[in-house]
Amino acid sequence: MEQLLHYTWKHKIFPLRELRTTDGQLLEVLNPGIHNTDAGPDFTGAKIRLNGTEWVGNVEIHQKTSDWFRHHHDIDATYQNIILHVASEIDKPLYYPNGQEIPQLQLDVPAYVCDNYAELSHNDCRPPCRNVIGALSTFLIHNWMTSLTLERFEERTRQIMRRRDTLEKNWEDTLFVTMARNLGFGINGDAFEKWAQSIPMSAVGKHRDNLFQIEAIFFGQAGLLDVYYDDDYYLSLQKEYHYLRQKFSLTPMDNGLWKFLRLRPQNFPYIRIAQLAMLYYEQRLNLSRLLNAQNLNEVSALLLTHVSDYWRTHYTFASQPTKPIEKMLSPSSIELIIINSVAPMLFAYGKYKSDQSLCDRAFSLWEQLKPENNTIIRDWAAAGIPCENAADTQALIQLHRNYCQRRDCLRCKFGYEYIRHTPAFLREGEKGKG
Repeated sequence: MEQLLHYTWKHKIFPLRELRTTDGQLLEVLNPGIHNTDAGPDFTGAKIRLNGTEWVGNVEIHQKTSDWFRHHHDIDATYQNIILHVASEIDKPLYYPNGQEIPQLQLDVPAYVCDNYAELSHNDCRPPCRNVIGALSTFLIHNWMTSLTLERFEERTRQIMRRRDTLEKNWEDTLFVTMARNLGFGINGDAFEKWAQSIPMSAVGKHRDNLFQIEAIFFGQAGLLDVYYDDDYYLSLQKEYHYLRQKFSLTPMDNGLWKFLRLRPQNFPYIRIAQLAMLYYEQRLNLSRLLNAQNLNEVSALLLTHVSDYWRTHYTFASQPTKPIEKMLSPSSIELIIINSVAPMLFAYGKYKSDQSLCDRAFSLWEQLKPENNTIIRDWAAAGIPCENAADTQALIQLHRNYCQRRDCLRCKFGYEYIRHTPAFLREGEKGKG
């Protein structure tokens, strides 16, 4: 498998003997180079020594030498100055355009590396590399977790920037849509994003001092005002939305996108929309206020929203009134919004403005929040990696979704340690975990 051969070269998992090219030259690998995942040779900037002479350049790797011709490298100028060709099976000589033979190294992937990789690829336990965790140093774990946290922020930034591009590069609208999506808490996330994108915020801004009109637009655009209920508040909203819909040429979304099954009433879309309306009305959902919030307490205070009087006694339109309840966002909901909306928005805006202080503040928010509790986190804790804060849990979620689920163990530092070590080392790791 060519991927494993790349892995073996990259991490210099070489036989315990001197290396020689097929034409007998003594080979020392000083630096395997940088793995190139784009077009061109597999490794760039490699440094090798052939019979005492140092060479710096590119290295190409194939399962068989004949793959060189199958991939048409023989007629591609990009490959005509490589310093070494590596293959598991050398079945043909290769030549530079001047007729000189290209140095080749026959490199076999060690049997235990193949076995470990196969085990990781087919292991059903979670995580597949759990046997090695106990043998890893605290420094290695911390270093990889820190890299994953940054990777998580970078991925969220790309999502936010794509969202911003669809919103005419408006940061306030991007904040609103990002917040709305995460108020869907997974089940209604897609519906909330579609709903938020359907709202012309420039139009809503003209009525920002009128909570009733904001609610009319919000509920109307959600498709939740298109039936008849014998309810005075509902009918008033419906009438107001009809007027505003004509005024701003609005098109409501399909209300069939909303999901209610197995949701607690507190999480019904009606309540979340009412909370968003109040956040917008009180101008808490505001980028400048978010940027000025200096710590976790100030950010949390911005999200202490409530609902209008009707929703204090209702969970849906025309339902039987209940005892008045404030229906504020719970502390756990606020924490999730900070993790999934506020901190990523700060980081993305910091990257956009080249303001490292905003990026640092985003990191700090995750570090101040308690760890999340879900199946992914519990599986890693059982494997020997507990979490101290939300930064740790976000790192492990990134690891699970972008590496473990894709079985991309060759890019994972835990997977690397698992693959490169002997079975005896892995047994010691299992003891260490226990």
